Amino acid sequence: MGRPKAELVLTDDERETLTRWARRRTSSQALALRCRIVLESAAGATDKDVVARLGIEAHTVSRWRARFVRDRLEGLSDEPRSGAPRKITDEQGEEVIVRTLEATPKDATHWSTRSMAAEVGLSQSAVSRIWRTFGLKPHLVDTFKLSKDPQFIEKVRDVVGLYLAPPEHALVLCVDEKTQIQALDRSAPVLPMMPGMPERRTHDYVRGGVTTLFAALNTATGEVIGQIHRRHRAVEFKKSMRTTAGRWHWRGSRLRRPG
Repeated sequence: MGRPKAELVLTDDERETLTRWARRRTSSQALALRCRIVLESAAGATDKDVVARLGIEAHTVSRWRARFVRDRLEGLSDEPRSGAPRKITDEQGEEVIVRTLEATPKDATHWSTRSMAAEVGLSQSAVSRIWRTFGLKPHLVDTFKLSKDPQFIEKVRDVVGLYLAPPEHALVLCVDEKTQIQALDRSAPVLPMMPGMPERRTHDYVRGGVTTLFAALNTATGEVIGQIHRRHRAVEFKKSMRTTAGRWHWRGSRLRRPG
């Protein structure tokens, strides 16, 4: 016969809440499933009916039905898992974050896990975990430059606006210039590494001359179109642009090869 089940009756507020949780996009799949189990059971469906309709195991239905009868809506959340209790309090974590963002050590330019651990009385691993959790990297420094051009804002708007809303059937090109790289070679062949002896090369070198490389990258395919010129003038730049335009053209909304 088995033990009789406790009756599952919902109040209007509980039914409304369960329905909202089951349909809400931000709800986890697990919570939405539990809500549907309770709603089906409250509608008079047997455990076998719920299993067939939702495609789940029978013990899952009985478990969450019993949890809801016992704890109501609060019973549908996951119970705390067993394990060691937290040793780092919220106040200690906040102290690490505040000191990292608003202070510097007396004898250094930035905090390390060792210096911060000594400052707040935590272990280095604890400080490292807090930094990783909040994305803090005191050892990294990025640089930026402020333009003194009085028309800087207007120029930025023109460029960014062109990328965000290019003219119809237009091809947007981004052009940049890389600083010079010397073409050097050693005055003698490199001697390869041997057992007990590292690779060896001469300290002096031979200059390989000067040339100019114009390259165009097709971001759609990854193809690079490159041309070498002796000089670096507007004339050579126009030639490279003509060569690139001759290799590619705009057809519809995709960049395709001619023909």
